[in-house]
Amino acid sequence: MKVSFVIPAYNEERTVAACIEAIQTEAGRTSNDVEILVVNNASTDRTRTVAEEAGARVIDEPRKGLARVRQTGFEHSSGEIVANIDADVLIPLGWLDIVIVRFARDPDLVALSGPFVYHDLSLPSRIATRLFYWAGYFVSKVGTLFTGRGAMLQGGNFVIRRSALEKAGGFNTAISFYGEDIDAAQRMYTQGRVEWNFRLWVNASGRRLREEGVIRTGIRYALNYFSVAFLGTPATKEHRDIRA
Repeated sequence: MKVSFVIPAYNEERTVAACIEAIQTEAGRTSNDVEILVVNNASTDRTRTVAEEAGARVIDEPRKGLARVRQTGFEHSSGEIVANIDADVLIPLGWLDIVIVRFARDPDLVALSGPFVYHDLSLPSRIATRLFYWAGYFVSKVGTLFTGRGAMLQGGNFVIRRSALEKAGGFNTAISFYGEDIDAAQRMYTQGRVEWNFRLWVNASGRRLREEGVIRTGIRYALNYFSVAFLGTPATKEHRDIRA
């Protein structure tokens, strides 16, 4: 089962090499065919060079927009399973095992996701984000049960089945940032089962939460979750590019 990793990157020269190396380390433990694609989204630093030196194939996408970048990566990838990973994410050992087993055993599974573990935030902040994930998981289960809406994916840590996303029409490139993962979840839910798995965690940078505040960021994400899941459009149209 071939797995394609798609990594959007805008000015990520400080983080992208470690992200790629973590994938390579994990891939080395398995017998699965793995490809790593970095989509360079109009970077003005050494992102392209650093990614190539680390062993990734780099695709240029000059048009800004996270969903657009994911779509470009998807179109250039070749794996039946496509993992969407942020450039400041480190996948842990065993991550690929969970992905391969779940997709191999369940042909109806079209999307799989799990939480971020913010390794560089304070303990209270990490506890708050964990509670936020559990609340989101509960709302997602209730929403999908009673309305057929509300499926949840974590942008930067979700895996999709290629054939299902093709049938769903790909990513919604009209969404720039907030809500792009929730929109993807609703699209994938029309094609099969979308699963949230707390065991499929990744280490991630908490730079946005530090910059904008944990509570404020949580409220903004919750607002856009409901807006996209039940109204079909994000409530927040603009976002700030935050880098380490």
